[in-house]
Amino acid sequence: MLIIGLMLLGVGDGLLVVADIGTTPWTVLAQGVAVHSPWDIGFASFVVSVGVLLLWFPLRQRPGVGTVTNVVVIALALGATAALLGSPDAYAAKLAYAFAGISLMGVGSGLYLTTGLGPGPRDGAMTGIHNRTGWSVGVVRLGIEVAVVVVGWLLGGTVGLGTVLFALLIGQVVAINLGFVARLGRGQT
Repeated sequence: MLIIGLMLLGVGDGLLVVADIGTTPWTVLAQGVAVHSPWDIGFASFVVSVGVLLLWFPLRQRPGVGTVTNVVVIALALGATAALLGSPDAYAAKLAYAFAGISLMGVGSGLYLTTGLGPGPRDGAMTGIHNRTGWSVGVVRLGIEVAVVVVGWLLGGTVGLGTVLFALLIGQVVAINLGFVARLGRGQT
């Protein structure tokens, strides 16, 4: 479940990248890093994730097997998807890629989060900052997401309608998929 979920997250993120109408905040940052390095989007995502993991030490967070697997599998799936698929020309196709990407990321999150094998680097940093400062999770998450999208955009990452759609839809898509995975676990559909 962990590997399948993380692969779906990476493929979904890759679809947003090739849609070329804006992607997730963290991938905007990875795109910006890739613009200023010899790295492709997959390896840039890996480097960003490792950088976020380094923040865990002062925050006293402990990674799990899911944390480390998250860094590797998502970067590989994102890089492969972006390398294999070209950006469509038609705007309707770009939107279809973006919606498909967000949907896959929701399914992947539902699978990966229910394994209980450790949070991803970004979620661990968020909860670590929350625990150390007492700030609400919502404020911490919003602050982090805004900061990384702005830095990524300033570095040359793509911000656009896909970024807005992701921000508006991902919470509900993840919630729906978490409910679905929970029902499957109880033998209900």
